[in-house]
Amino acid sequence: MPTSAPEPHSPWRRAIGIGVALAALVTIVVLAFAWPSVTSAPKGVPIAVAGPDAAVGRFETALRQQAGDAFDVHPVAGRTAAVRAIERRADYGAILLGDRPAVLTSSAASPIVAQQLAAIAPVLQAQLQKAVAAQLPAGAPVPAISVEVADVVPLAEADARGTGLIAAALPLVIGGLIGGVALTIALVGSVRRLAALAVYAVVGGIALTSVLQGWFGVLQGSFPLNASIFTLALLGIGAPIIGFAALVGRIGVAIGPATFLLIANPISAAAQPLEFLPAPWGAVGQWFPPGAAATLLRDASYFPHADTTFPWLVLAGWAAAGALLGLVGHFRQTGGATAEAIHEAERAEVSEPAVAA
Repeated sequence: MPTSAPEPHSPWRRAIGIGVALAALVTIVVLAFAWPSVTSAPKGVPIAVAGPDAAVGRFETALRQQAGDAFDVHPVAGRTAAVRAIERRADYGAILLGDRPAVLTSSAASPIVAQQLAAIAPVLQAQLQKAVAAQLPAGAPVPAISVEVADVVPLAEADARGTGLIAAALPLVIGGLIGGVALTIALVGSVRRLAALAVYAVVGGIALTSVLQGWFGVLQGSFPLNASIFTLALLGIGAPIIGFAALVGRIGVAIGPATFLLIANPISAAAQPLEFLPAPWGAVGQWFPPGAAATLLRDASYFPHADTTFPWLVLAGWAAAGALLGLVGHFRQTGGATAEAIHEAERAEVSEPAVAA
């Protein structure tokens, strides 16, 4: 009787090496996503304070004693200036001292910081009450002092906790990776890949905005503006993947997930203020598409007066750089639509039915 050939086996060294490598990869993934949450702590969160100089000085001293370096306090002229700073996202909130004490918050900027500032109101009220009592004669009635808490820029009713706005940032990263990786694998030729990515980004930007703004009501503001942000973000993530692959071949596809998912996404400050991340990673994250896009979506929805020049330039820069790399690779015939590559692709398509038959 004929004996069957023994089943081939991979070398033990290779099997063990792959197992160790995969375990290291899983550890890196867990570290990348857990590190921002575990190490999260406020530091240097900018807030405004208005009132008499003496009162402002006492408040800064007391706040520093209680909260350490969690807040970066700077004086403003009054309530109007404080509101303007909050609307421009220069400050997360404000403390108003004087005749009409108040705590101004902005849940749209950060629900976490808004809660922390709101918690200062009863403490401030007790301190003001004590200060007034100390200035009155013994036994004199102490007038009641109340501290107003006002949310200057609140979240929309459809996303009262801000979780939807945070979740909106994830499709940007996943969508950009899907576009860049899938088109690199499915198509031959960098120019064709970039053209397909442009179509994908425009249609995907409109579709994502339709779901998140038109259906769920998570996003606010202008529909075309939000769609433009999604489109440019998809281009800013997908184009570099195509560009890397054009320069170094298919191995370049792995550079995209490593850069945008494991490095840029955890420090994007989409889920928490960038001041909560260890310095300087919160600021560094704004130089990558996930961070810039998350900032733009929040500003477009709630802060039309904020200066958005930098995040727009970041997204446009990544998209342009990726397209440029793709074109360079195309003309160097590294991942480009060469005649030989097209011939091999056509031959593979013709041979597939024969193999299936």
